[in-house]
Amino acid sequence: MPHAALSREASLEATCAWLSTLVRAVPDFPKPGILFRDVTTLFKHAEGFATAIDLLAEAAPRGVSKLAAMESRGFILGGALAVRLGIGFVPIRKPGKLPGEHFGHDYELEYGSDRLELHCDAIDSGEKVLIVDDLIATGGTAAAAAKLVERAGGQVAGFQFLIDLPDLGGRAKLEQQGWETYSLLAFDGH
Repeated sequence: MPHAALSREASLEATCAWLSTLVRAVPDFPKPGILFRDVTTLFKHAEGFATAIDLLAEAAPRGVSKLAAMESRGFILGGALAVRLGIGFVPIRKPGKLPGEHFGHDYELEYGSDRLELHCDAIDSGEKVLIVDDLIATGGTAAAAAKLVERAGGQVAGFQFLIDLPDLGGRAKLEQQGWETYSLLAFDGH
């Protein structure tokens, strides 16, 4: 590997290590036994937030025309990234939040079920869509978002996450379905 590539890789590793320090770990939230990764502490740090957006933009698949993100922290990340990429932003919402014509997809969670919804006219047929969220855990929400994009006629160009919790297997689940995924940071545990 050329020296420049090694320097770039070492620089990226150091940058990601620094970004990791900006993510607060909150024990026993939202319930006992969970170590919650709070990205709002990174978002409030202007240089850290801008750096994360720049790195995600560099890794984004080429040829995408829309970025879809799930509420609520996904909106913060996805909106900034869509502007940086110069593409449209599509909100994927929880039930009852979208005015006008929309459709939804029900999906299973570890303890129960949930639903995501999308405007009927949000994505044109054949558009390549990047799906973004702040964190991937089990992959259920991301897979549900992909189903919505596909049902709208779009093509899932890939997924990007600020944080991956690899012990929970979500990234592997998406990749087994043939979807490319990228995450900037990874934390052990759940």
